[in-house]
Amino acid sequence: MSDETVRLSAVGRLVRRRWRLLIVLAVVGGLVGAGASLLLSPGYRTTSSVLLQGPRQADELLTEAQVATSSVVLDRAAAGLSWQTTGAELKDKVTSSVANGNVVTISAAADTPEHAQQLADKVAAEFVRYSTQLISGSTDAAAQIAQEQREALRQQVAVAVQRISELGQQTGSNLTVESVQVRTQLEGLRTSLEQAMNNLNQADAATSSANMAVLGPAERPTSAAAPTMTQLTAGGAALFLLLGVLGHLFAARADKRLRGESEIGAALSSTVLGTVDIPEQKPEARQGFVAALRRLVRADQPWDLPELSISADELNRDARYRRVLNRLNTTRPVLTLVPEGDAPAHRAVTQLAAAAGKRTPLRVAEVVPDRPTVPEDLHVAGVLVVLTVGSRTAWELVGIAEACADAGHEVLGVVLTQPVRPTSPEQPEVGSDHDVMAGSA
Repeated sequence: MSDETVRLSAVGRLVRRRWRLLIVLAVVGGLVGAGASLLLSPGYRTTSSVLLQGPRQADELLTEAQVATSSVVLDRAAAGLSWQTTGAELKDKVTSSVANGNVVTISAAADTPEHAQQLADKVAAEFVRYSTQLISGSTDAAAQIAQEQREALRQQVAVAVQRISELGQQTGSNLTVESVQVRTQLEGLRTSLEQAMNNLNQADAATSSANMAVLGPAERPTSAAAPTMTQLTAGGAALFLLLGVLGHLFAARADKRLRGESEIGAALSSTVLGTVDIPEQKPEARQGFVAALRRLVRADQPWDLPELSISADELNRDARYRRVLNRLNTTRPVLTLVPEGDAPAHRAVTQLAAAAGKRTPLRVAEVVPDRPTVPEDLHVAGVLVVLTVGSRTAWELVGIAEACADAGHEVLGVVLTQPVRPTSPEQPEVGSDHDVMAGSA
């Protein structure tokens, strides 16, 4: 599979052979998502709107929005609620923003709809109370200063109006130098009057700008805000399932073990003499919790190998062994190399040795693919390599070929073993992986 694109058939084979493991991953992902919902799910959320009366600048609205979530407002709201909470704990549950029309929106989240509604209403009320105190002044001294300024402005206006009236009576209709001067003074007084009136209006506007109103109580939410626990649980299960599928496909793509006859022959600089069937035997069960868990989820066997074909009968298998020996075309002893840990190859060598008999003696040697060492033997015709399809990488096979060349041996051919499903329970074959074979090196 490492040299092929991922096809739907490969995904289907993965699901058929790893469905237990995929279900376990989905369950684990769901549990992780449910646990994450305790931190990420906002619970129930609602909003409360506060109207700011009077003309407002954009920066003023942003300032008011920051005041709504200030520590003072949140501390007062926490003190007014009977939840045994603090303002610092409410910091992550309350947010504010500016809407159109001089409206500050306060959003509150809580674990229940009732708490969310109460929190939004309480923060809005405390925000209005605190902001009004900041703008209009909460102390008596500030209120007294503002009142004195208003009274002084009104007195100035009254004096100016009275003076204008007196000068108008004195001027009359005579166009003299004095009358022109008087009229000039009247214009100056009128300007002072207009300035005083503008100052008074600005003071009144500043007073009215402190007026705020909460636009009704917050609505009680009917459902939890996204992302909910259900959404996070489903998302975690889907994510872990997808990661499991992608992980299997990536591992299969990264697998560099050779499975083609031409590739194996090229790596060993020889030709493949044939492929023999080896009935699959159930491996010895490993002990331990991890091994038991792998067996439970069916992860102890590779999933990307093709379905095992049904084994031929014993006569057909013996015929294949004889054809392989005939293709060697030698009666001299042959050094047979078997990779360490390749159980099907060891069983195949046992059958080959039995079929060869005395006509072509086989001298068996086991090599370590990572550090191959081939014994020197001047009495052999060459080397016969026996290995299982898809068990070794190209570099391991190249290393075996180089070790044969260093020992002065020619690789006469390669015999591949292909595990198959037995047609019926078979008796243990002659020889085993641990048997000492006659003539072995």
